[in-house]
Amino acid sequence: MAHALRVRFDFAMLRLAADPYGHGSTPIRGDQDRREATVAGVVVRYYVSASVLTVSVVRVVYV
Repeated sequence: MAHALRVRFDFAMLRLAADPYGHGSTPIRGDQDRREATVAGVVVRYYVSASVLTVSVVRVVYV
């Protein structure tokens, strides 16, 4: 990932981590804790574990 994109991505991920159910994210297959969002032009799939306050990114796709 190019440096400029990585900086934008990291900043946008901080915002998403603060509100993992917001920022235009959508549930995957009806599961509210499995989410997908476009962050700084990068598609991110992640899992939210509210009981331990953890967001685990499982797939990042960029071109």
